[in-house]
Amino acid sequence: MGILNLTPDSFSADGLLADPARALDTLRAMEEAGADIIDIGAESTRPGAAPVDAAEEIARLRPVLRAIGGRARVPLSIDTSKAAVANFALDEGVAMVNDVSALDSDPAMGPLVAARGVPIVLMHMRGRPTDMYAEASYDDVVAEVMRHLQRRVERAVGVGVAWDRVLLDPGIGFAKRPEHSFRVLAATSRLLALGRPLLVGPSRKSFMTAATGPMPAAQRDWPTAAAATAAVLGGAHIVRVHRVAEMVQVVRVAEAIRAASV
Repeated sequence: MGILNLTPDSFSADGLLADPARALDTLRAMEEAGADIIDIGAESTRPGAAPVDAAEEIARLRPVLRAIGGRARVPLSIDTSKAAVANFALDEGVAMVNDVSALDSDPAMGPLVAARGVPIVLMHMRGRPTDMYAEASYDDVVAEVMRHLQRRVERAVGVGVAWDRVLLDPGIGFAKRPEHSFRVLAATSRLLALGRPLLVGPSRKSFMTAATGPMPAAQRDWPTAAAATAAVLGGAHIVRVHRVAEMVQVVRVAEAIRAASV
């Protein structure tokens, strides 16, 4: 899953706000590089990020989705927690929803996804990006993430979302200190017990600097390769990344290693 940020404040400095031509070029490059899905987001969820309203998200998305015009060669995902934004994007040809709040931000999101019959990614997080690290306290982070995700699956199914349309994301870096993110990543195989496909998104996140030392986000692709390899070896079905061409190679080798170990 390639990442296409349409924000002015992306933590990795890759935002493409107000430049639909460049966004379209980036999408095409991701497709050519081997992305299977492209995740488009118009609101930053980095730690401390200020929220934006649905109208602003849609205003950022509209020119890019109109430029794409339904001609993407791979499925598009909309990274949003707002039902109005998801509905707009689905009308514009997007095929799935990636909700970092796991239906917690907008009570209309679950019924919308159920009515539209599209897949949804439910992610583990506590609080909101503005305050999530204040809630980064766990007795057993892996067990608590699993319980949270199981409850979110039950909530989604309870409002009509088909069980086989749900994907899960353990939320690496969200409401987690570095030690928590490393433990969750190391336990990817345990998360398979939830019975749903797993999306893991370590790309360029700051937790890795606990191992590498200080490093700007845009320079964290080598650490990302290590984290993506661990995720794939643990059984992850999707890795969400910024540098698609390089990470396609990483994933293919990791998949070959995983296949050889069976």
